[in-house]
Amino acid sequence: MNLIDFGMNLQEAGDAPRILHSGSSQPTGEMMKDGGFVSLENGFSAEARRALIRKGHTLQEVSGWFGGYQAIMKDLKTGVYYGASESRKDGQAAGY
Repeated sequence: MNLIDFGMNLQEAGDAPRILHSGSSQPTGEMMKDGGFVSLENGFSAEARRALIRKGHTLQEVSGWFGGYQAIMKDLKTGVYYGASESRKDGQAAGY
């Protein structure tokens, strides 16, 4: 979404603060009953948080649920590969 909707490059997309929605209906048949909750990684402004609450979202603090990010992307027009590794964890993006 960050690449396409917000025009970020591969590194910017991985470093951007992340959103997690929990409590959705699941393919296993579990049905959402209360709208779930939204967790925001550090980096979102207080105004963004207030705006989500005004829209009816329930915010919940969580840590460690956001996973890691390493990515490789090939530009199909030029054939050039791009790599990125997020700044939150150790890691690297490698390709050949």
